[in-house]
Amino acid sequence: MKNEKTYELVLTALFTAIIVIMAFTPLGYIPLVVINATIIHIPVILGALFLGPKKGAFLGFVFGLTSFINNTFKAATASAFVFSPVIAYNVVGVSGIFKSLYICFVPRILVGVVPYFIYVLIHRVLKSEQKAGRIVVDAAASLILFISVRAFLIRLFPEALSVSMCTVIGLIAGIVLLIALTVSGSRKGNISIALAYAGLSGAFTNTLFVMSGIFILYKEAYAEAVGVAGEAVLDVIMGVVTFNGIVEAVVAAIIVAGVGFALTKVKPLYAAKKSA
Repeated sequence: MKNEKTYELVLTALFTAIIVIMAFTPLGYIPLVVINATIIHIPVILGALFLGPKKGAFLGFVFGLTSFINNTFKAATASAFVFSPVIAYNVVGVSGIFKSLYICFVPRILVGVVPYFIYVLIHRVLKSEQKAGRIVVDAAASLILFISVRAFLIRLFPEALSVSMCTVIGLIAGIVLLIALTVSGSRKGNISIALAYAGLSGAFTNTLFVMSGIFILYKEAYAEAVGVAGEAVLDVIMGVVTFNGIVEAVVAAIIVAGVGFALTKVKPLYAAKKSA
């Protein structure tokens, strides 16, 4: 028991160090031609899966803290105030302190909690071998891939490919994934699929809570910062969610599934340990 606690403490410290390194270096981003996909949340997701939601929440707090430091002392963008209570105080007053604290920390803490429960749910559905549940899980993954590929191609080849052509390619990708998931029925396959959904949910949690927080709490100030009319803020936010958010979620799903499955060879998932 003591060795196990020491091991988990070391692993928590390791994930914390990885988050800090990724946050303050270019290692936290993957260049994908049209965007730099953020992957800083991936150690948080993996921490939740291997150490449990409590330690995952701590790692999410660390993620939020690095975001606070970066946006306070670097302020690389005009909208940095949404993640910095210090700058927000100068922009909108005292209320900005609490608004930015929420946006900076709450979504990141949830990144360390939500993926664990999504993994448990998806793995339980797949393990139960209920055909209806598996069909829903597989169809959802295929739909997400279809939307992601279509959006990525439209942004990457706006002149070379028509929207209809991008739709067809995205549909083919979705169908291929659906077939692959349908054929896969092994226990190992179930674990990988559940891990992928955990990665997907973690990235989406970050994007959805951050962007919805900006819209609800900072609509006018954010519009002024990015140079758009107030009524256009929703379009800007939806653009981030439907493109950046989906692409980053798919990247997270792939990395978490691959790295997570490899790590299960040396350490069991927290959910597996709890059910043992």
